[in-house]
Amino acid sequence: MTVFDAIQTDWAQARRHEFASPGMGFELAKRMVDLCGATLALVLFCPLLLFAAAWVKATDGGPVFYRQYRVGRDGRLFKIWKLRTMRTDAEKDGPRFASDNDPRIVPGCGWMRMSHIDELPQLLNILRGHMSLVGPRPERPELMDQLRKDLPGVDRRLAATPGITGLAQVMNGYTNDIEGMRRKLDLDLRYLEQRSISLDVRLILKTFPRFWDRTAC
Repeated sequence: MTVFDAIQTDWAQARRHEFASPGMGFELAKRMVDLCGATLALVLFCPLLLFAAAWVKATDGGPVFYRQYRVGRDGRLFKIWKLRTMRTDAEKDGPRFASDNDPRIVPGCGWMRMSHIDELPQLLNILRGHMSLVGPRPERPELMDQLRKDLPGVDRRLAATPGITGLAQVMNGYTNDIEGMRRKLDLDLRYLEQRSISLDVRLILKTFPRFWDRTAC
């Protein structure tokens, strides 16, 4: 058993669902919205994605994409896809939250992070069922372990499939401190209590104006 297998088993045993699914009808409708929305977005944004990929390659010659373990629904681990906007040795000293004007960002690639274009490959994660258009953002297993110590109850977020956007992203934006993570946790739990297809649609629509908001996540 690998260390990630052990972590996953630990979370699966520790997590307690307090948020029952709204029902099979909701789950099927949400999946249909995810599939249709992700497919449409890939078609619409394909030229932009190809341009951004070529930009990364031309900027420093390194890999265009990178994959990173994240914690999904019920503690299952999956690899998230992103356009690489940080140096290949960005985590030589270990994983940590990104910061404003992070020196690890590849020069000339900051615009992709600010516009969230680097997140577009996650549409592939949606098609594979790892993610949804709307839901709590998936955290890295190393950081999730730390959050479990600082924020008791953070495992409750694992009751839903993680999303590209969500109530916490629309209402709170990007944060990398404990107080900010506590606010995001409260918003994620509120979403789980109130989730519906109509709420998902409203959150998707409210996400578009925040594409170029550097405080959004």
